[in-house]
Parts: sequence; C-alpha cells; structure tokens
Amino acid sequence: MASKQEIRSEETKRAILTAAADLFATRGFDTVSIREIAKAAGCSHTTLYIYFKDKEALLHHLSKEPLQSLALQMEETLSKHGRTPEENLREISSQFIHFCLRNRTMYTLFFMIKASRIDVEEPEKDLQTLRNQLFGLLREAVRRCLPSDIEEEKALAHARIYFYTLHGIVGTYTHSEEPLDSLIERLAPTFALAVDVFLAGSQKIMNRE
Repeated sequence: MASKQEIRSEETKRAILTAAADLFATRGFDTVSIREIAKAAGCSHTTLYIYFKDKEALLHHLSKEPLQSLALQMEETLSKHGRTPEENLREISSQFIHFCLRNRTMYTLFFMIKASRIDVEEPEKDLQTLRNQLFGLLREAVRRCLPSDIEEEKALAHARIYFYTLHGIVGTYTHSEEPLDSLIERLAPTFALAVDVFLAGSQKIMNRE
C-alpha cells in the first residue's frame, strides 16, 4: 500500500502534467515557462524540477504513452494476415487520423514540437524516436502497396507524400470544435477517397516508369 507521501507525490506529478498539457495546448510550447506550469499546478518551480528536468521532459512524458499505444495498434494491423496491403493501409490511415483528431489539442505537441527528420535511424531525442517509429510503420504499409522491385528511395518518396497527406487532413481540422464522432461520420468517405487517390496516383506513376 502506498504511503501518504507517495500518494501526494503522484498527485503532484499528475497536476504538473495536466497543467503543462493545458498550457502547451493553449499558449504554445515555446511561450510557456516552467514557473508558469508550476504555478498552474499549485507547486513551486523547484518542486517541478524534482519530477521533470525541463519542458522537453514534460513533452516526452505527455507524448510517450499515447504514441506508444498508437504504434502498437498500427503494428497489430500490419501483422494481420488474409488481407491485402491496400486494406491494411486504409485501416492504418484510419487509426492515425482518428488518433490525431481525438487528440486535437495535443496534435502539434505530439508530432511537431522539437521535431527533426523522420527518416533518421537514430534520432537524438526519445520522442523523435517514437515519431520515427510511427512514420516507419506508415512507410512499411505504403511500401507493401508498391511493386516489390521499386527502388528504396522511390518507396521512401511515396511514403513521405502519404505522410504529408495524412498530416494535411489532420491539420485542416485541428482547431475544429466539431465533435469527433460527427466529424468522422461526415468526412470518413473523404478520408477513404484520399487513400484511394494516393494509391491510384502511385500506381499510375509506377506504370509510367
């Protein structure tokens, strides 16, 4: 059984994370200070530093579990048998879009803040490693829809284009106040069409080459 001190410590940590998430989402990562986060959490900035060494540590902690959960979901889809690569790509795309729209207020934090190249094998930051893992899963899903003899650089280019497409879709509705269920119901056919257009375009380019 946890002691009172351990319970208070966990409550303080949760309060700091909640305050950080709210402030990052409403005011932006770069404009918020550690002191402001501590004040919103009801603790001193020295107490905050006991749990998190800086804002990047807060960002990583806020992003780690949700992004790991998404990655696991996408991995499970990729490992399914008895389905075409196109079906798996459609499902992974839907999972990615649903996740981003469900976390609209955190979307920029999860994917954009302190971001680096998505094709670097060993990024310096742990959060970027998670982001690159997600791109790698999307890349593999796209790769399976292309001819087996396609050059790796061309396959990467197609994956990047698709990655940009998904982020463009999500970015369009990041600030929308429409409920998620309503948004998905209304736009699901358009999202599905975007996948089909990408696949058709890729196939046409492959045939032309």
